[in-house]
Amino acid sequence: MPSFSTGTAPLSPARIRLALLALALGGFAIGATEFVAMGLLPNLAADLLPGLYASSPDTANAQAGWLISAYALGVVVGAPTIAAAAARWPRKQLLLALLAAFTLATIASALLPSFGLVLVARFVAALPHGAYFGIASLVAAELMGPGKRARGVAIVLSGLTIANVVGVPSITWLGQVAGWRVAYIAVAALFAVTFVAVIVAVPFQAGNPGATMKSELRAFGRLQVWFALLIGAVGFGGLFAVYTYVAPLVIEITGLPAMAVPLVLVVVGLGMTAGNFVGGALADRSVRRTMYTFFGVMLAALLLLAVSAQTLPGLLIGVFLVGGAASALSPTIQTRLMDVAHDSQSIAAALNHSALNLGNALGAYLGGVVVAAGLGYLAPIWVGFGLSVLGVALATITFAIDRNRRRRGVDVPYGTQLIDVVG
Repeated sequence: MPSFSTGTAPLSPARIRLALLALALGGFAIGATEFVAMGLLPNLAADLLPGLYASSPDTANAQAGWLISAYALGVVVGAPTIAAAAARWPRKQLLLALLAAFTLATIASALLPSFGLVLVARFVAALPHGAYFGIASLVAAELMGPGKRARGVAIVLSGLTIANVVGVPSITWLGQVAGWRVAYIAVAALFAVTFVAVIVAVPFQAGNPGATMKSELRAFGRLQVWFALLIGAVGFGGLFAVYTYVAPLVIEITGLPAMAVPLVLVVVGLGMTAGNFVGGALADRSVRRTMYTFFGVMLAALLLLAVSAQTLPGLLIGVFLVGGAASALSPTIQTRLMDVAHDSQSIAAALNHSALNLGNALGAYLGGVVVAAGLGYLAPIWVGFGLSVLGVALATITFAIDRNRRRRGVDVPYGTQLIDVVG
């Protein structure tokens, strides 16, 4: 563990670990607020859309999926806007402001009375999501030291993946027993605890004094940035087409009771946790190879799930591998974005979460379309398979552009990607 200086005295390894833990705790709370709706989708539908649920549970579940899409779209809007506007802010102060916003908006999600108002609250609650992960990833990368950038990103994201092992299943169970509103109050409490942890443990880090919104937004003028965003958005649709409808998949297709849903979510979370750390370690060695490898795993896992979800082993193996492959791709795509964005690092670190949540919104929406069309709860898996195939195609194009530039003698200063384009 490297030492780190705040500008006055070096931090001890123990202090660095505490700071990383505080940042990961924020990821844990975000994972809970983002994913708990998947396990409680029927509960949300029954409470917020009672008339529709009484006449057509499938249609109500599909409409309740809009809550997930609203959150995802909030991330898409908030990540680049906040990251670009606040790139000059001291990073610790910015993290605290974002955590305060999370806490208040999640409380509002729990208390508002109607579907429409809760929909708006979920959008607002998502606005700090991408900026938090982006800024926290930059802080973690600096704490970790040179050559460990993807692993620093993975540590922050580990909170999100561990949330899917412990937090999401536990809060899903709480929501099933005490009501979904109590579940969101519990999530708000996690954000409040994280706020205190960041105050205590995270050292001061200055923002980028030379950054302006114009300089950060230059990232959008780079073709390879757009390809990286599309890879994340389209490729991650495969995970969210499945994850959004995991509760009805477990109940209607596999035939398990509702109380089995949290246990299945634990399996998804274990896959995500393992995939996140493996992907972070491998991406520091080769972004290209890591991306191709885990898109291949994703496609195989979706195919397995589509043909064997009626059985308990097929369900558990399938969701474990889908979660693992998707989480391995997350630090890989974020590293790629930071490579191709050059000096626009704040917005690049945040844009990954815009891309992934476009995938969330796309997967949830398209999954809802096929469910509402009466094609059943296996249909979203095939939607996810098609989206992942498109993600592979986009990855192939972006790396082909790198190789072509290298052959023409154009410098490709993309960090680890420099190895990929000539290897």
